[in-house]
Amino acid sequence: MLKIGQPAPAFTLPDADMELFSMDSLRGKKHAVLFFYPRDDAPSCTREAIDFSDHEDEFTRLDCVIIGISRDDCLRHAEFRDKHGLSVRLLADDDGKVCRQYGVCQMKENDGTRKLCVTSSTFIIDSRGILRHAFYDVKPHGHAVEVLQLVKQLEKPCKLQKIPS
Repeated sequence: MLKIGQPAPAFTLPDADMELFSMDSLRGKKHAVLFFYPRDDAPSCTREAIDFSDHEDEFTRLDCVIIGISRDDCLRHAEFRDKHGLSVRLLADDDGKVCRQYGVCQMKENDGTRKLCVTSSTFIIDSRGILRHAFYDVKPHGHAVEVLQLVKQLEKPCKLQKIPS
């Protein structure tokens, strides 16, 4: 499990449009909210993605990017996004490497078969790449608003300034 105050694990993953997104691209520019979810179109996962999409403009005004991550592939993400009119970026962690880095995987047994499953979890990462808040076993009702209130408490991202010569 990750600890508050430690650097958030860096990663690069494809999104629903098969474009690569690198977590390092936000460093020094924007805060990030990563929400990990078990699978596209599951009722609670859908509710959470819709709630974050509904509040995305407010997060954007706070220099914060919202990113959803699951083990579904890019095509499934695109279908999920289009079906529900989602605006948040959805990343495909097909092999589960990033899910394991963030400690959101659990082994679960279903019909005698053990399977690696993703637990709904959310991480707030400041513009320096430092983990500021971590939530595991998230319940979607009211979660996006709770996260928004915490992001409002983060300091503004540090803007790189050119020093006059």
